[in-house]
Amino acid sequence: MKLSKKSVLRGATTLLCTIALCTGVTALAGCSSNEQSAGGQDSQAAQTKSDTRIFTDSLGREVELPANIERICPSGHTAQQVLLTMAPDKMIGLSQPLSDDQLAIFGEKFKDYPVFGAVLGAKDDFNREAVAAADPQVIIDTGEVKKDTRESLDALQEQLGIPVVFVEAYLEDYGAAYKTLGELLGMEDRGNKLSEYCTRVYDKVKNTMDTIPESDRVNMAYLLGENGLNAIAKTSVQAQVIDMVANNVVVVDDVSGKGSGNEISLEQIAVWNPELIIFQSGSIYDSVGTDPAWSQIAAIADNNYYEVPSNPWCWMNNPPTVNQLMGMQWLPRLLYPDKFDDSIEDVTKAYYSTMYGYDLSDAELSEILQGALPH
Repeated sequence: MKLSKKSVLRGATTLLCTIALCTGVTALAGCSSNEQSAGGQDSQAAQTKSDTRIFTDSLGREVELPANIERICPSGHTAQQVLLTMAPDKMIGLSQPLSDDQLAIFGEKFKDYPVFGAVLGAKDDFNREAVAAADPQVIIDTGEVKKDTRESLDALQEQLGIPVVFVEAYLEDYGAAYKTLGELLGMEDRGNKLSEYCTRVYDKVKNTMDTIPESDRVNMAYLLGENGLNAIAKTSVQAQVIDMVANNVVVVDDVSGKGSGNEISLEQIAVWNPELIIFQSGSIYDSVGTDPAWSQIAAIADNNYYEVPSNPWCWMNNPPTVNQLMGMQWLPRLLYPDKFDDSIEDVTKAYYSTMYGYDLSDAELSEILQGALPH
């Protein structure tokens, strides 16, 4: 049968419309598929983004961190002390091994922890390969800001591909440091508790010292070393506690910021003639009282000398970090007991309980304070 021209045109038109419609449906289906794919990628990206956050540290560095932090590494010895008070269960290693006394407080589990060394300070023995293998989520540094701190931490972060965060920590404001750590680690309750404690402790000592004129403060020296002939000089970072609560007679031209202090002579100590001396553990506290060479120095002649407790670390310095909070409570109560409504024993137990989560027995307290109480 022969189709008319009109029928042919009508059929062609129908065919074209059908093709167009099918093409349109396919295109729409393709667009829908692409939109779903793009939407999935956006959702995945949003999910990935939500797993991280930007944290601004004490140097103003913006560091990308996991939203949930469970594995942390100290950069060195001061950071180790701070993190053991804040988040010991999150630590994956140490900067230096713990002593038996320290293990008794923090737990035997730390005996088997890897030791990484310290990245900053007098020497850099930080085992970068071991740290990378341990895979911490963040490396934390604490303490005072030095001129090369930012550059050193940036370099470490780039080298390891692990976030590195700095938290400033000074004697006068450990409260701020712990608040920052609480935010960093998602441990706001713990951070706030330690922050409030540190602030309260500092304020009580400072307010008490404000009532004691400089002229009425005890003239003292802090001596250390095998022969007692090293001294912590006035204005040194190691002397923060002494300078806050006493008249530090150790005035020298070239102040050392090292834990070993400045080398001095017995003749110079005699010139300063301190009325009270504290000796670091391991010095000559046990023998100085019977040594004729020291007998003319007022503090020794008057039996007015003491030994700084060193459990779990030296209370005064070495390194100067949160251990100083205990020294800051011990020393002024030793020097001016009538100015405080609580005792050295009271604040020692409270410090260990709050900072270390450890309740001292009376026997442990007595051992720690041997040589550190008024005669």
